[in-house]
Amino acid sequence: MSKLFSNVKIGQFELTHRVVLAPLTRMRAEEGAIPGALMAQYYSQRASKGGFLLTEGTAVSPGGNGYLGAPGLYDDSQIAGWSRVVAGVHAKGGKIFSQLYHAGRQSHDDLQPKGERPVGPSEIPHNGMAYLEGGWTPSTPNRALTLDEIPGIVEQFRSAAKRALAAGFDGVELHGANGYLLDQFLQDSVNQRTDVYGGSFENRARLLIEVTQAVISVWGSNRVAVRLSPASIFNDMGDSQPMELFTYVVQQLDKLNLAYLHLIEPRINGVIEDENVDQEAIASKHLRQHFSGIIITAGGYNGDSARAIIESGDADLVAFGRHFVANPDLPERLRRDLPLNAYDRPTFMGGNEVGYTDYPFYSEESAAVA
Repeated sequence: MSKLFSNVKIGQFELTHRVVLAPLTRMRAEEGAIPGALMAQYYSQRASKGGFLLTEGTAVSPGGNGYLGAPGLYDDSQIAGWSRVVAGVHAKGGKIFSQLYHAGRQSHDDLQPKGERPVGPSEIPHNGMAYLEGGWTPSTPNRALTLDEIPGIVEQFRSAAKRALAAGFDGVELHGANGYLLDQFLQDSVNQRTDVYGGSFENRARLLIEVTQAVISVWGSNRVAVRLSPASIFNDMGDSQPMELFTYVVQQLDKLNLAYLHLIEPRINGVIEDENVDQEAIASKHLRQHFSGIIITAGGYNGDSARAIIESGDADLVAFGRHFVANPDLPERLRRDLPLNAYDRPTFMGGNEVGYTDYPFYSEESAAVA
């Protein structure tokens, strides 16, 4: 049997297969950014014995959200909803981490408390998009965080991590990818600060490391992980020395004894997949040399390519997005080489149960009829 379906340990947890539900923004939270019964059903459907799931990006503060309908963990009222999600996953024998994020400049005045401006490391014009009641809307210009505001950002992540612990999660993953706040501080196309959070690699990585250490103080290091997108230009990101920057960042994270490192492959920029990019660019293959722990890779995988990268040793687990959206029983389908449901991209973000919890599980009976 493929190594994709062999045991692996992340932190203190033993898994029985290496097919991971990627963190996917679905925007089905109820009023107050609270997970409801529909969200609990969605995650429970995709749980399996010995399997591993990641939640969608979960805002650590009201001002840290970039999408109407995305959930939060910035208020105690949100804990009970997440507890139902976790309970459903645990009932199926699975493990689940909460992915914590702050959108930073990728937001809109209408999503901010009192209509304030979104925040970022520097005031740099960009072409990001936020999701409002009327649909996708250009992000509004951000302001730069002041030096004395940054400890408050760290505390927002720490407080959200405490709520994730109270909700019963198995751990947390910090979203340092895709052009959100932690990624914004890393890359010099966005971070043009001249204080201790700008300039050198050490300074630009400072916020990510401080947030990671704060969350470790809540959870312990082997229940904390970080996600990075080293080659992505999604949300107008970029760095003048990406290889050197992310090598440094990963080397620093390697010192923290994390549960795992989660890397988005260079062929993926947001929802766009480009197979023509340099596959030797910075991602799992290169950064494996600088990280001694477990690596999860994500980005446009199918069963064959997932099996191949696990066999190569460049990654230990593979996170699936769109195929897991459309196939709640994806691990079993991949294990048995069964046909996959087609996904419906227009229903990925926002809406109701359509394209969310109504995808069928595989059944021998329906397959025989077809």
